[in-house]
Amino acid sequence: MKKVSDICLNKIKEFEGLRKEAYLDAAGVPTIGYGHTHGVRMGDVISEYWAEMFLKADLYDVEKQVDSLGLDLNQPQFDALVSFAFNMGFYKLKTSTLLKTIQEGGSMRAIKKEFKRWVYAGGQKLRGLEKRREWEARRFFEPDEMEPMKRRDWSDFHKKN
Repeated sequence: MKKVSDICLNKIKEFEGLRKEAYLDAAGVPTIGYGHTHGVRMGDVISEYWAEMFLKADLYDVEKQVDSLGLDLNQPQFDALVSFAFNMGFYKLKTSTLLKTIQEGGSMRAIKKEFKRWVYAGGQKLRGLEKRREWEARRFFEPDEMEPMKRRDWSDFHKKN
C-alpha cells in the first residue's frame, strides 16, 4: 500500500496545526491534535506525542481509502488526494467532480479548477482552505521525486570494479 511522503505529512501538520486542547473546527466538529476528530469530546487534552500517533493512524485509514480507488497515481498525486480526503473526508473525494475529472484524464487546468472549488466550510470561504487547495493542486502536478530511482537499472550497483 502506498504511503504519503514526508513532504505531505509535514504539509498536513502545517495546514492542520497542533492543538492540544479540543476545539470546534470550522464545521463545528470537536477536533484535537492535527485534525483528529474520532471520539473527541470538548475538554479533551492531548500531548504532542499522541497528536502525532493519532495523525499517523488517521492518515493510514485515508491512505487505504485513496489506494482503494484503483488509480495509477505517482507520489505527488497520491499526496494531493490524501491531503484532500484527510481534510474533506473520503466520501466527498469519492463522489466529487474532482475525482471524475482525474479518472477521465482531465487537463491540468480542469483538475486544478476542481481542487480550488473546495474552499468552503460552514458556508464560508476560508483562506486556510484556499491555501490548502492551492498546494494540493500544485502538488498533484509536481514531478515524482522518486521516478529517477524507479527507472534506474540497479543491476550494475553490485558489480565489482
